[in-house]
Amino acid sequence: MIGVMGFGSLLITIGMPLAIVFILMWTYKLKRNSDIQVEQNNKIIKLLEKDSNVKIGVDA
Repeated sequence: MIGVMGFGSLLITIGMPLAIVFILMWTYKLKRNSDIQVEQNNKIIKLLEKDSNVKIGVDA
């Protein structure tokens, strides 16, 4: 029984840091993709404003 408990402790000791690293990497990729999408949306808005001479946004 001690061997099983030791194996579980080993899995937790290795698994938790790996899970934390995975979550941090996933969060970073999500943030980076969000920044790219915001930049693309701003470019689309500028193109639409340029083509139609109409302001798009809250103040329009």
